Amino acid sequence: MLKRALLAVLLLLAGAVTGLALHTSLTRGDTVFAGKRPSNLGVHDGRLAPCRRSPNCVSSQADAADTVHHIAPIPFKGAPVEAMAAVRRAVESMPRATVVRHEPDYLYAQFRTRLLGFVDDVEFAYDEKAGVIQVRSASRLGRRDFGVNRARVEAIRALILHRVSA
Repeated sequence: MLKRALLAVLLLLAGAVTGLALHTSLTRGDTVFAGKRPSNLGVHDGRLAPCRRSPNCVSSQADAADTVHHIAPIPFKGAPVEAMAAVRRAVESMPRATVVRHEPDYLYAQFRTRLLGFVDDVEFAYDEKAGVIQVRSASRLGRRDFGVNRARVEAIRALILHRVSA
């Protein structure tokens, strides 16, 4: 009797999860898992928004001693327009990416997960004096990202550096 009840609960739970996953994968636009766009995006006094304390964000402007959040900026020599064009090409070549805002020295994009539509906000700002592209990639919801934001930035770095050297 207990086994049947447990099996029924598990089947109901599996059906609910499957239905939710199917619904969100077929729904266009925001899902309940998209979260709200942060209000502190953009460049303020030459800096991108700092990461929250949760380990689901990386930033090239975080303290270098903060190994959870710090990631190296992307080296780039050239005009701001060239830098942001390279960033845009790299971002648009990646799956489930949408460029939301593109300016001569700044780019903001969103990346969505395939299954439930979680959104990560990714920003790039070109520092022409330093010859680097500052970057910030953060999950809107949840506490951990299992290294997704760091891996994404490294993939974008590789795409930009590959195109620059090619």
